Amino acid sequence: ERKGCFRSDLLGSGVRRGAGTVCSAAPAMRKLSARRNMSGEGDIDEGFYSRQLYVLGHDAMRRMAAANVLVAGMRGLGVEIAKNVILAGVKSVTVQDEGRTAWTDLSSQFFLKESHLGQNRATCSQQQLCDLNPRVRVSAHTGPLNDDDGLVLFQVVVLTDSSLDDQKRFGDFCHLRGIQFIVADTKGLCGQLFCDFGEEFEVWDRDGETPETAIVQSISKDNPGVVICLNEGSLRFSEGSKVSFSEVQGMTELNSLGPVEMKVHGPYSFSIGDTSAFSQYERGGIVTEVKQPLKMNFKPLSKALPDHQLLKMSDFGKIPRHNTLHLAFQALHGFVKTERRLPLPRSQADADALLSAVRELNTVAQLEQLDEAAVRNLAFTARGDLAPMNAFIGGLAAQEVIKACSGKFTPLQQWLYFDALECLPEEEDQLAEHCFSRETRYDGQIAVFGSAFQEKLERQRYFLVGAGAIGCELLKNFALIGLGAGDEGHVTVTDMDFIEKSNLNRQFLFRTQDIRKPKSVIAAKAVLEMNPRMNITAHQNRVDPDSEGAYDYDFYMSLHGVAAALDNVPARVYLDGRCVQHQKPMLEGGTQGSRGHTLVVVPHLTESYGRDTSHSNDAIPLCTLKNFPHRIEHTLQWARDHFEGEFKQTPENLNLFLRDEGFVERTLRRGDAEALEVLEEIWGNLVDITAEGKRPTSWKDCVTWARCKWETVYNSDIRQLLHCFPPDQMTTSGLHFWSGSKKCPHPLTFDPNSTTHMDYVVAAANLYGQIFGISGTRDPVSIRQILEEVHVPSFTPKSSVKIHVTDLEMEEEKEKDCDDARLAELKEKLASLSLKGSAKQMYPINFEKDEDSNFHMDYIVAASNLRAENYDIPAADRHQSKRIAGKIIPAIATTTAAVAGLMCLELYKLVQGHQKISSYRVSYFLLSVDHFVWSQPRNAQQKDRSLYSKARVVLRPNPAERLRLFLPDL
Repeated sequence: ERKGCFRSDLLGSGVRRGAGTVCSAAPAMRKLSARRNMSGEGDIDEGFYSRQLYVLGHDAMRRMAAANVLVAGMRGLGVEIAKNVILAGVKSVTVQDEGRTAWTDLSSQFFLKESHLGQNRATCSQQQLCDLNPRVRVSAHTGPLNDDDGLVLFQVVVLTDSSLDDQKRFGDFCHLRGIQFIVADTKGLCGQLFCDFGEEFEVWDRDGETPETAIVQSISKDNPGVVICLNEGSLRFSEGSKVSFSEVQGMTELNSLGPVEMKVHGPYSFSIGDTSAFSQYERGGIVTEVKQPLKMNFKPLSKALPDHQLLKMSDFGKIPRHNTLHLAFQALHGFVKTERRLPLPRSQADADALLSAVRELNTVAQLEQLDEAAVRNLAFTARGDLAPMNAFIGGLAAQEVIKACSGKFTPLQQWLYFDALECLPEEEDQLAEHCFSRETRYDGQIAVFGSAFQEKLERQRYFLVGAGAIGCELLKNFALIGLGAGDEGHVTVTDMDFIEKSNLNRQFLFRTQDIRKPKSVIAAKAVLEMNPRMNITAHQNRVDPDSEGAYDYDFYMSLHGVAAALDNVPARVYLDGRCVQHQKPMLEGGTQGSRGHTLVVVPHLTESYGRDTSHSNDAIPLCTLKNFPHRIEHTLQWARDHFEGEFKQTPENLNLFLRDEGFVERTLRRGDAEALEVLEEIWGNLVDITAEGKRPTSWKDCVTWARCKWETVYNSDIRQLLHCFPPDQMTTSGLHFWSGSKKCPHPLTFDPNSTTHMDYVVAAANLYGQIFGISGTRDPVSIRQILEEVHVPSFTPKSSVKIHVTDLEMEEEKEKDCDDARLAELKEKLASLSLKGSAKQMYPINFEKDEDSNFHMDYIVAASNLRAENYDIPAADRHQSKRIAGKIIPAIATTTAAVAGLMCLELYKLVQGHQKISSYRVSYFLLSVDHFVWSQPRNAQQKDRSLYSKARVVLRPNPAERLRLFLPDL
């Protein structure tokens, strides 16, 4: 009877609860073969999963969409894992918990309220978990777990808040049946994570990075053959990687050769084996990394427990401590089994007992060094349940679930420990055994830090800038820890953005009904639901020089600190400057896919964030964009530049001309060449097409313009380029002109039956109509009818045209190429008051990548892929094109949760007033391969100290530079 109830309750009955939200998985029983089918069902909602898709990809998402996951334990850590997994988009999540809500749960379980006290935790959490992602079926199981056939319904089983006996029992059961098994636990300021993915788990993409590519410069005919690549930045191929070749001329045998193993020789060279029997290399070639699958073997928990070689070191400065914690967690399970309770806060007797048990375990483990202080602190704080710790460990654990479901990224093998014991008071005697019980929603936190610290937290006044992904996670933590929730406390949050569908996948405070509403307002409302005692005010201001009236001296001086949840470096630099000016600490964090970074700036103690040292070194040369693209990134940027020029900049310039008498004179001061280009566009768009201008008067004119534009850029311009530089052109050095990074193009011929050709015309014509207020259509039949009547002017290449090969050459000859007579003529024409008075304004278009019906991405994708076809560059699909052209930063909820957790651990230190720089941490991590780097912040240099003392803003670059290296797209 219990087994039958367990099965049906786990996967639910498919009952709908709420508006369109599936709260439980239908059919109770599933065949094992169906469970093994990882191909996925249905389409992926790219609007919802947009940013996550750039982290995981479609294949991984489809695998995840077939996975059923069990999360046991619905305290703070369990709900954090479940939240992240549900947002990630698995097929179903079952949450299990027999326990009832207690006061200590409210300190970290964000879906439980005081009204839930005494009720089952899983049941109370289910509906809000359902609301996170209607695409995932969520059910609650309130009975005990049993190691029977019910568990085989799941691909992944996650245990939290579990006994060691249960971990061993369920671990053995899952290992035997090929079920991925994860254990996650936090006790106070210490956390533990364990993974067992079976005897032979296949990883098909170890790190999720885009395969490396390089342009071949030469290949020797030798044994081994040595490949030298163009100097476009150091090669990032790793030793032993496999690569494939394409477009090689001469030594064409390489093009049909399968992936070959390489040996790195230098920053631009590597060897590939025997090429002595191949033809002589002539020119060209692309070398591309070929990723190889990885098979991993895991031990069950019962066998992995004594194996210290399986400990993943998350902090190499704490190796003895984490080896000790591995024993200490085992001893803690023994203590609970014997005493039927956790150690009491700050109890010396309980700490002595735990330490004695660890020493006994070490008689077998034979660790050379025990960190006895860490064992005592674990005992002192084990009753603690801290939201920031659960956020960090929960983010890591959820990422492991994603790895298990998808086969993407390298799993943890197999143990990981993390501690933040530096958060404890710097003076040990600040805490006493009597100050840890208040029977409030903060009891789980008071058990670690005491009631006096809790009161101090509630008095804090903080300024949060940004209510996006990190901002939402920070606000959740602020509500749970009680930041600003007292009579004197307050949190101000500002964000000028409005909620979009693509936000919902990781900004978990928002729901579908909140789309187009202000982020800050909805986020503030959501955290008040979590903690009604929060004092919070929402603003919609951008924090920049224009808002210094709102955020003035008095405002900053009323604060205890600032938290930056921003998505760009210049905004971080500006906010840091304001903090330095007013001598306020700043917490800062950022993410890019599975990468995360946190930084804390403490006045007079640590180095400030830094000035913005970003520059144009990574910018694509104009000549590359204009004439010599060789990557899809080049054609996408070219398409984006055309979009901005045709549909935004030209209409804006024309409107400025119409209303501003001084526009022409200001334009002329920018140089004759630029002035000629701008004024030519203005004049053309003031004159109707019928009068040899560019201004349409009908939809037919818009289609005509689009067709002629197609002919110009994909046929005529290419023919002119080849006229100037024929395919067999040689340089003065006797080398082929079209070699290396210069790909020889070919003109295209318009074909109305080509989807891409028509996509360009439809999108371009509609956008052109929009800037003139003319309505268009998507109807291909009517557009083809218009195209049949379009007269496309013939083109003959001109020998007088000069095409620049380098940006320097272009810049030097820019003014020489200017037609002074034409510029004078345009000035005279535009001075006509009658023309100016009769002209109509235009309607500039701001590029919006996430609206699929506005023709913006239609145009970008078609324009870029046609350009790519000109140059034989592999095309990019819409999804990839949107990421590159829209400069989208990949994002996933797991990384965001982990970053916010680490930021709030630093917040604990700031509120306590830690003065030792060794107490603080800067963090960098990469969840895809479980790589972590922890360091203490740099000392405030003399210049920084003078800045704080003089309250002036002169910022040092180092932390910002380190962030930019780690998160280059930011």
